[in-house]
Amino acid sequence: MRKSHTMMFRVGAGLAVGAFALLLAPRPIIAAGDDAAAGQAVFKGKCAACHSVDADRIGPRLQNVVGRPVAGVPTYTYSPALKKLGGAWTPARLDEWLAGTQKMAPGSKMYLQVADPAQRKLIIAYLQSVSGPTK
Repeated sequence: MRKSHTMMFRVGAGLAVGAFALLLAPRPIIAAGDDAAAGQAVFKGKCAACHSVDADRIGPRLQNVVGRPVAGVPTYTYSPALKKLGGAWTPARLDEWLAGTQKMAPGSKMYLQVADPAQRKLIIAYLQSVSGPTK
């Protein structure tokens, strides 16, 4: 009986070492196009209930958002809090916005925040892919 316990310990230890090695293994580099495709999936899961790329919904359309003035869709009614921000949407500013909408513009209509920086990065990559070149 003692030999079977020793064997189970060795197998279990080997599996644990193998699993740990997988965690440390280098990950393949993801191309920008892959980020945009992955970002589209995250966008659909987190943003599409309120936003569309090509039409105003609960939130404004997001096509060409990167480089666009904040509160810059003329067919959408923005909150006074967002109108006060001014400036344009850059990737860095979108990251700040998604990390804490109410912190950036208290009283804005959007309450959802994306806590995971990797998910924010993917969403922004997708938004950049549906935006024209910035000026």
